[in-house]
Amino acid sequence: MQALRSQLEPGAGPPHPVAAHLPGSDRSLRLRDKRVENWPLMQSPLPTLSISTLYLLFVWLGPKWMKDREPFQMRLVLILYNFGMVLLNLFIFRELFMGSYNAGYSYICQTVDYSDNVHEVRIAAALWWYFISKGIEYLDTVFFILRKKNNQVSFLHVYHHCTMFTLWWIGIKWVAGGQAFFGAQMNSFIHVIMYSYYGLAAFGPWIQKYLWWKRYLTMLQLVQFHVTIGHTALSLYTDCPFPKWMHWALIAYAISFIFLFLNFYVRTYKEPKKAKPGKTAMNGISANGVNKSKNHLVVENGKKQKNGKAKGE
Repeated sequence: MQALRSQLEPGAGPPHPVAAHLPGSDRSLRLRDKRVENWPLMQSPLPTLSISTLYLLFVWLGPKWMKDREPFQMRLVLILYNFGMVLLNLFIFRELFMGSYNAGYSYICQTVDYSDNVHEVRIAAALWWYFISKGIEYLDTVFFILRKKNNQVSFLHVYHHCTMFTLWWIGIKWVAGGQAFFGAQMNSFIHVIMYSYYGLAAFGPWIQKYLWWKRYLTMLQLVQFHVTIGHTALSLYTDCPFPKWMHWALIAYAISFIFLFLNFYVRTYKEPKKAKPGKTAMNGISANGVNKSKNHLVVENGKKQKNGKAKGE
């Protein structure tokens, strides 16, 4: 048992071959990444589940609380928040790129190295920050509700935010490295572009004519999901020593996003726009822009709306 334990300690390299001979529950416990177990939120899933539960409660109760209140005007907060998220995602992308480059990572098949190698720890830390960033992104929804932009709190929006933060706890707990780096690196790069867009949009309608590329954000996100499926399928094909159930779960997860984003893209950019009270096609995971509200007149993305109906749509 002592010999077995020594092979599973940090610094002993990937534990997969040894763990294959362990019973199910014991195997899962021993496979956990001991480098991260004392990091914030990582000792137990309860804090993460509690935060996600509070998020869902706010999605349900927030609009009721705001029903008879005036929407908050949050221009400065939104500018600082969006560009803060740009910097955070840029940091995550840089750390993952430099860490994986220096560690000689393969983009085809990369096993998890649970050692205390400086590059591996750097990658694990970057992935932990990626997980934390998904919790911070819950503020996207909070700001929408406080600004009474409830039409933007769609199923896609809530599904994306809640599942990303909750499921990534599993990734950090057991596989903070290896194949997990690729999706996080790609997604953080896309979020740099996305939050840059919404940070600029927060300055107001005068800048909208320069932000013609919003639809391409959705296209870029769709490309991301297809690349994720291709990368994961290649890993399965090459029999990469990485948890197979995670591969299959990731493929199913990406497929769900493809259907939801395609539906959004068609409704937003392909179908003829019609005036529908309270119905405005918006990106399901979009971050916050800014609206000005006076005498029930709203200026949003360069269009005037009154009493919930868009003119000229």
